[in-house]
Amino acid sequence: MSGAQRTGNTVRVHPRLSLNQATIRRAPLADAVKVTVAAGVGSIGLWREPVTDVGLPAAAALVRAAGLRVSSLCRGGFMTASEPAARRAALDDNRRAIAEAAALGTAELVLVVGGLPAGSRDLAGARQRVRDAIGELVPDALAAGVRLAIEPLHPMYAADRAVVSTLAQALDIAEQFPAAAAGVVVDTFHVWWDPDLLAQIARAGSAGRIASYQVCDWITPLPADVLLARGLPGDGHIDFGPVTAAVTAAGYRGDVEVEVFNQAVWDAPWADVAAAVVRSFAEHIPLPAGAP
Repeated sequence: MSGAQRTGNTVRVHPRLSLNQATIRRAPLADAVKVTVAAGVGSIGLWREPVTDVGLPAAAALVRAAGLRVSSLCRGGFMTASEPAARRAALDDNRRAIAEAAALGTAELVLVVGGLPAGSRDLAGARQRVRDAIGELVPDALAAGVRLAIEPLHPMYAADRAVVSTLAQALDIAEQFPAAAAGVVVDTFHVWWDPDLLAQIARAGSAGRIASYQVCDWITPLPADVLLARGLPGDGHIDFGPVTAAVTAAGYRGDVEVEVFNQAVWDAPWADVAAAVVRSFAEHIPLPAGAP
């Protein structure tokens, strides 16, 4: 079965679809919640900045009142600093993020681990500091019932955003800690190119490590700001069928987020974007029909 069913000209929203807030980035939290509900989507992926804008208690109450699940909170991480004061500050911020995730009712805190510190070329050292920081945060995560979801980013972001570039690298770190405390994010944009992807998804599933499955497409030509190179499923080059089948076979039954960074998408009316998300998910993400 495809990601949703068509009844006449109507697309039935898949019960596991989640609209990541980044896809309608300019919408304040209250508007993002309204748009998600109006589109018939039952889950939302939240970002910390819009939550902070309204305050954590108000944000949690808003989402609960709307009856939405929170599939994840983005983002923690940025933990590669070598200078002690900066390192302590990063750990403190991640502890706040863990508490925020728990208050919002999600068990998954997405980590974008951070790039190379200014002036550094030491990838191995930066990756070790990521591992060490996660180790320090594991007791906080376990106490809060929140999992640290390590998101590998495409290698073009290794210098400035994430020194963890492959699912294998993310698993090498996560597997050093309890599965309840450390998992991985499978984001099609970042990992679709990896020839070892399907094997690593199976590895992640066998250990119960898949914390989130995020879908968006890889579009070309790449824009000048490569952060904005994402498209809705079906707009680019990714074959979602094998990846989705692998994630399903690996046992993942959680929400599936559509997370798109794209200027044209951000400039469009929010309700139109939500409707396009529902349609593209229906047509290109072949998920089983079961609820999360």
